[in-house]
Amino acid sequence: MSDVLSFWRFSRAVWRLTLLLLIALPAITMQAQEPPYFVTYSQALEEPGSLELALKSLAASPAEANAFYSPTLELEYGVTGWWTTELYLQGQSTARDSSLFTGFRLENRFRPIPRELPVNPLLYAEFEDINGADKSLLEIVGNDTAENLSGTSAETRRELKREVELKLLLSSYAKAWNVSENFIAEKNIKKGEPWEFGYAVGVSRPLATYATAGECVLCRQNLAAGAELYGGLGTTDSFGLRSTSHYAGPSLRLDLPGRAASVQFSPQFGLNGNSIPVLWRFKVSYEFKQARELFAGKVSR
Repeated sequence: MSDVLSFWRFSRAVWRLTLLLLIALPAITMQAQEPPYFVTYSQALEEPGSLELALKSLAASPAEANAFYSPTLELEYGVTGWWTTELYLQGQSTARDSSLFTGFRLENRFRPIPRELPVNPLLYAEFEDINGADKSLLEIVGNDTAENLSGTSAETRRELKREVELKLLLSSYAKAWNVSENFIAEKNIKKGEPWEFGYAVGVSRPLATYATAGECVLCRQNLAAGAELYGGLGTTDSFGLRSTSHYAGPSLRLDLPGRAASVQFSPQFGLNGNSIPVLWRFKVSYEFKQARELFAGKVSR
């Protein structure tokens, strides 16, 4: 019973933070719509000087393991027009087990060619300092399967992972449609392990390409819909689809009118026996326009 109460209290605290992001922050001019992806990256970068605060949540109930909830707090900052950096703080709470902080990630995305091309390439580099209890599933690489989530937190947290993750991001627009493809390479630098590979593909578009005169919340102009497909591609020792897991699902994003805030939801379905049957993903985000000017003003005083 104590484990169930711990799981409930942890989840309630995270959702309180989610509600705070939605209703307690001041209104700011709305940003342009971004593709509604959870795993796939598009060509979108954070506006220079702006800071986006987001809570990305994942809930799942694997067939051979306890149900879990994994929140990831994201702080994304636009350094320049071609460079965005992001800090991830991750945790998880597993029913009939425990709740714990699982580590952090530091991500950088670069756009080497500033002009618009038919296919826009971006480079991605990330350092991860996490433990084996992490269940955020921000990407799927190598031979990651549902079986990897079956251990207890006391056992898996002892496994320390210091990993380098590299991605080639490709993104293009055809009228209102966005198509993005990611190729992922990841390596644990603490151990002599092989490189692990994965992929992610996303397609999306806004439900309306024009704005109506009146204000509304559930208007087509505030909604974007899409779909994602992603999974592992084995390692340098065994590249391919054998013993890998794969997921696909639709996604919907709602930009709240009059605020730089958005809400996003996606049910994602496992495509083979190595996958979790269903992943429930939810994200709420808020952008502080020109955040560095706010800090600069405090320093000048």
